Amino acid sequence: MSRGRIGIWDWAIAAGVTAVLLVTELSGSSSSFDPLGYVLLAAGGLALAAHRRAPLTVLAVTGVCALGYQAVGFTVPVVAYLVAVYAAVRAGHWIVAVAGSLLMVGALPLAILVSGNATAMSDALTQSRDALQLAWLIAAGAAGEALRQAERRADEAERTREEAARRRADEERLHIARELHDSLTHQISVIKVQAEVAVHLAAKRGEPVPESLLAIREAGREATRELRATLEALRDDETNPPHGLDRIADLVERAQATGLDATLTVEGQRHDLPAAADRTAYRIVQESLTNIARHAGATTASIRIDHRPGAVAIQVDDDGKATPDTEPIPGVGLLGMRERVTALGGRLHAGPRTAGGFSVQAELPVERTS
Repeated sequence: MSRGRIGIWDWAIAAGVTAVLLVTELSGSSSSFDPLGYVLLAAGGLALAAHRRAPLTVLAVTGVCALGYQAVGFTVPVVAYLVAVYAAVRAGHWIVAVAGSLLMVGALPLAILVSGNATAMSDALTQSRDALQLAWLIAAGAAGEALRQAERRADEAERTREEAARRRADEERLHIARELHDSLTHQISVIKVQAEVAVHLAAKRGEPVPESLLAIREAGREATRELRATLEALRDDETNPPHGLDRIADLVERAQATGLDATLTVEGQRHDLPAAADRTAYRIVQESLTNIARHAGATTASIRIDHRPGAVAIQVDDDGKATPDTEPIPGVGLLGMRERVTALGGRLHAGPRTAGGFSVQAELPVERTS
């Protein structure tokens, strides 16, 4: 709300309270006309127009005016003072508002006593008690409103922090994308080109092309495709999503091309998985096969994908050189897998098998999307 509209609203409140005070006195008064009393009624009501700018001053003015018109014999409730209490509490002046309310409770009977109205004196304590109850009621309402405003500001601040964090994450993704592009793309392209040239020369000479060379060429092509997809994902999470479980067979075929006897077993009824779980499952199998090729010295590997209610389990076993007493070295690949699985609330076990070789077992909790 603009400052001009706030000022108009405050004056409307002040005018409304003043009208209520005057009408109440005119409709219930049987005494003679007392100009001072009406001036005090009007002054107390109109002072509320400044309750946002000077809440403590308004509290004092409305309190003095209320005691004044009670002293001259007016029995109008101290409505303007209660509104001033609300304004003071909302502005954060708790102590002053409570102290002023207690002071008014004690001063109201004295003001009525000064007026000389013996009939009204018998109701003075009741009226002051009611005023205190109303004051506390309004104070509670003001506190609730102040709390609501504070929570709204806190929510807005939290949204602002989240937006700033997202902007920083986007900037970091772009920075990573540029770094990856500069550092990896050229090297992978060189490897792929060299493999392509070697295959071409061997075919031109009529020589048999080694399977390992074909595997290097295919791995270079796939690395280029994946790097491109990863860079696009870093630039925009919604475009060119990374591979998922539907590409596990491709990983197995490439592993077989390197001479590894790799088998794939899929059990259970497959459902569409959340993108994060689908991507993580693919990365677990990919990293496991990469580790087997680099470190295990294995001849066989088995990949097992088990679709269970509410979860998908992945297990990759090999018959490599790892023994039960071998202490697994937590390399970057294993650490990356563990971080991915933990982020999804899953479990990961990676270590030597009792019968020899290495095993990676992961279970990812999933919710069906279809």
